[in-house]
Amino acid sequence: MKIVLILMIIQQLLSASTDSLTLDEAIVLLQSKNLEIKAASLDVDIAQQDEKSVSGMVWGKLDFVQDAARSNDAGNVFGFKLTSREATFGDFGFADSNLPVQTDPAYMTTPPDSLNYPDSRNFFQSKLRYEVPLFTGFALSSYSDIMHSMTQMNKLKKEELISAKIFDLRKSYYNMALLENSIKNLSVILKNIETLEETTQSMIDVGYAKKIDLLEVKAKKGNVERLLVQMKSNQTLLYHYISFLLNQKVSNIIAPDSEVPMPTFSDENILASNLDIQKAALGLDMKKNVLSVDEAAYYPTVGAFAELATADNTFLGDAIDHKSYTVGARLQWNIFNGGSDSAKIQKSKLELLKMHSQVALAKHGVTLKVAKIRTQIKSVEEEIKSLKKELALADAIYENYEGRYREKLSSMNDVIIKQSQQIEKILQLQIAKNKRNEKIFALEKLANTKGN
Repeated sequence: MKIVLILMIIQQLLSASTDSLTLDEAIVLLQSKNLEIKAASLDVDIAQQDEKSVSGMVWGKLDFVQDAARSNDAGNVFGFKLTSREATFGDFGFADSNLPVQTDPAYMTTPPDSLNYPDSRNFFQSKLRYEVPLFTGFALSSYSDIMHSMTQMNKLKKEELISAKIFDLRKSYYNMALLENSIKNLSVILKNIETLEETTQSMIDVGYAKKIDLLEVKAKKGNVERLLVQMKSNQTLLYHYISFLLNQKVSNIIAPDSEVPMPTFSDENILASNLDIQKAALGLDMKKNVLSVDEAAYYPTVGAFAELATADNTFLGDAIDHKSYTVGARLQWNIFNGGSDSAKIQKSKLELLKMHSQVALAKHGVTLKVAKIRTQIKSVEEEIKSLKKELALADAIYENYEGRYREKLSSMNDVIIKQSQQIEKILQLQIAKNKRNEKIFALEKLANTKGN
């Protein structure tokens, strides 16, 4: 019984530890359990199979064909015998007994019944055929490169999705940290209000305060309690969203510090690792290969084939004696196509020029975004510094006015106003920190990093 209890306690401790997820642990779970990331991984696998199917065309194809037929058609029956190497002179009508002798000139004009009205015959042919492209005007290699680029594009899309989901997860974790910090500060304020409520009630009892003072304190207390309820509701919603991202129930996390450290990578690092720029560059390579495919129309195509067959009126009958082979090659060259090929090539060239512009535009766009985000981060950091000083001042002013109220040197209304300013600064500071975190996450997303 003791062993059972010990095992149950260990199990509860283990389950509790798995529920208390750190950010790093959550990121690992995200990449393995998120349903959207799983779907993106399948897209990569599908693209890889498409790439293999195109690459395999270089090796040609080997087909086995088995024909089985029965016919009394004169052409078919004679062809069957000839294919199976069993044709005789009798099949030409020489064996017909009702025909005149061969010295009779009428013999040459009399239709032979054995040739025109043969008996039904079975036909079984087994054929092995191998076809291989020797030269396709570089079209096949260009197609293979295009499919490889498609695989890489799907990998970049998957990486982009992972980056976006990590962005959402980190944002949720740091929002949770800010909420916990704000709840902590508001809980301190709530305790102060409760203390002030008791003090006001005592002063009313001895005739030094009015009931209206107590009503003002109760109203402010209710306001703070309402804010706390809202923040705790936001915490619950964040847990639901984190559970959705990780595709499992999460009821407790270990929140990081409320402020995200400023990343140290340079603008050049961002441009080198940015996924939008990489996708644009990959698109440029794809357009080059598309142009090569279109230009292949100007080249001839050359293919070779080899065929091994055997035929008989029974399945694989006398297969060795009746075997045959055929080898050959074919050159095909389109001389004139009404200018359609030229128009396709000109279109591909224009699309290639457009893609060059899009690559340059992607680089300029990312550079502009980086400059904008860095400016916004600096601005909000100054705002946070100012708000921290203002909050410290609001805390000091509130304590001062609370003491003055005890000494009957200020009214309860003054105390409530100062406390409202204190709460306002707490909320403003939370909003500013949230804004700074989001901007840093956006910068890390542009740099395609997982953050710290």
